[in-house]
Amino acid sequence: MNQPKHGGNLAWAATLAGCPPSSILDFSASISPLGPPPSVNTAIHSHLGELRNYPDPSYSSLRSQLGQACSLPLEWILPGNGAAELLTWAGWELSTLPTTFLLTPAFGDYRRCLQTFGATVVDCPLLGDEEGGFLGVGEATAKTPPGLDCLIPKLQQQKAPGGLLLNNPHNPTGQLFSKTAILPYLEHFALVVVDEAFMDFLPPGDQESLVTVVQDYPSLVILRSLTKFYSMPGLRLGYAIAHPDRLQRWQQWRDPWPVNILAAAAGEAVVQDTAFQEQTWAWLPPARSQLFDGLAGIAGLQPLPSAANFLLVRSRTSCSQLQRDLLTRHRILIRDCLSFPELGDAYFRVAVRLPEENQRLIAALTDILS
Repeated sequence: MNQPKHGGNLAWAATLAGCPPSSILDFSASISPLGPPPSVNTAIHSHLGELRNYPDPSYSSLRSQLGQACSLPLEWILPGNGAAELLTWAGWELSTLPTTFLLTPAFGDYRRCLQTFGATVVDCPLLGDEEGGFLGVGEATAKTPPGLDCLIPKLQQQKAPGGLLLNNPHNPTGQLFSKTAILPYLEHFALVVVDEAFMDFLPPGDQESLVTVVQDYPSLVILRSLTKFYSMPGLRLGYAIAHPDRLQRWQQWRDPWPVNILAAAAGEAVVQDTAFQEQTWAWLPPARSQLFDGLAGIAGLQPLPSAANFLLVRSRTSCSQLQRDLLTRHRILIRDCLSFPELGDAYFRVAVRLPEENQRLIAALTDILS
């Protein structure tokens, strides 16, 4: 079985560890450990009788609930078969432009999508200091995020308006860019796609989302995921927020029913589940601090500050070997960063999990690296 490019491949991990997939403690996929919330199960069971019917191709009810959550008319919302499906259509539009600026290291599906449609990609590296660290990273927190100065030299060379694709919070570093840092670039590009898949993990007062300004910028597309925050990646559900004219084009290009009835029902339920949202916002900061401090206390490891539900960790030890040792000796799976060319074998990424699970990882790493 080939080495996976994404996290969460428990079949591969179980083969290597010699155990059932259910025995693997998975830190490789950045999914909340708190869910799915009970509202998901209730919604699914109440809609099982509708499996004999096709979904509503306009997804009016789901779009209405998502629109209420975003304080937008439903015409500005388009649900998709995960944010990945919607990235496909964003990638197609970006490929029609002279160039697309890509903040790197970048989520692997960005480059795959852009290359599929023949886009001309201009890398804008965050990795840049003399020690191989990240520009702006170190002092950055949710309250004092880094800027996007890495775009300026490339922008000065731009001969015609192109596109920009970035995520916020950034994957894999976990850094949060301020809304004020991004806004000036909306005037310089013909299309700006901002993937906010992990923005929900910040409480509303700490978010730096561009949703509040999307109606002012026809060139702006925001992608959101419902599967990470609500722990339901198996249902595949995300949504795009953009000008209705753009979303109508996307709707005409794609299959008529990309979201199944059960996923749509779950989506309607979770965006109204304020109790689960509050529970998540209360869990994450102390759990992330616990994991960060534990990793920082292990010789040879350097975790980076993060505003998301994962940590990027620099290691003096080969991370692919560390991944294998954790699997074979402790049945724990971490995400290597070999699919990020800028990171290679010097970094790994771990999700933030429950305190007792975080402690198990810390103890396992201490055992291996000591």
